[in-house]
Amino acid sequence: MSRHHFRRLSKEDVRDFIEDITNSLYPSRCGRFHSVFSQHRLKIRLAKLLKPVELNISIPLEVAAAAFFQALPSIKADLDADARVIAENDPAASGAAEVVLAYPGFFAIMVYRMAHKLHGLGIPLIPRMMTEQAHSSTGIDIHPGATIGKSFFIDHGTGIVIGETAIIGNNVKFYQGVTVGALNVTKSLAAQKRHPTIEDNVIIYAGSTILGGKTVVGHDSIIGGNVWLTESVPAYSIVYHKSEVRIRERMVVNGVKFTDVIDFSI
Repeated sequence: MSRHHFRRLSKEDVRDFIEDITNSLYPSRCGRFHSVFSQHRLKIRLAKLLKPVELNISIPLEVAAAAFFQALPSIKADLDADARVIAENDPAASGAAEVVLAYPGFFAIMVYRMAHKLHGLGIPLIPRMMTEQAHSSTGIDIHPGATIGKSFFIDHGTGIVIGETAIIGNNVKFYQGVTVGALNVTKSLAAQKRHPTIEDNVIIYAGSTILGGKTVVGHDSIIGGNVWLTESVPAYSIVYHKSEVRIRERMVVNGVKFTDVIDFSI
């Protein structure tokens, strides 16, 4: 990409497109301005966004834009399923409307699903800029190249990292601080699968780190909090980190203070 084209592609343009397209999918997000755009106007905005990278797209710009908009009904259906599963599983949520308006996890998923489509069309840079916009506002870092199935649940979300070649199945739940990453950060491995596969119906609790392109978490497994996992586990596994808690009780006997140490393993 030439410097001239690079200069014409701004973070502000990407941010504005995200705002326009998410408001179009969910008009309740528009707030007091109610600025819902027609699909025709959104196509013009997307074409303008793609223009600086046109020379690096293997298909005509108009074909790429049309393919993206043709995919929007399917993307919207997936997002509706994401919102429902979050609302159904989070006792703090009053309903899907609250999830759409207020939940950072849903916003990160929404931006990812649109960026993933553009990434699949061979659009350079813009999908990554989109997910980095979501990352900066939510603390959730999802690479647009990752593959994520239906009904994805992110609770709280801050600190979540999902790498480029990760594969995540349907009905998967992530809590804050989960990393699905690579064992080695080496440029020579760029063309290889570097990130884990998480199969259907898996729950991964807060603070867990799962690494490696050959690592597979079998379906219907539960990964407990603070687990460090670099090898595959079969379906229906329960994986947990065993830690020791030491409680020191201060006691007074005949006016003399001393400390008793009680060990617990949890």
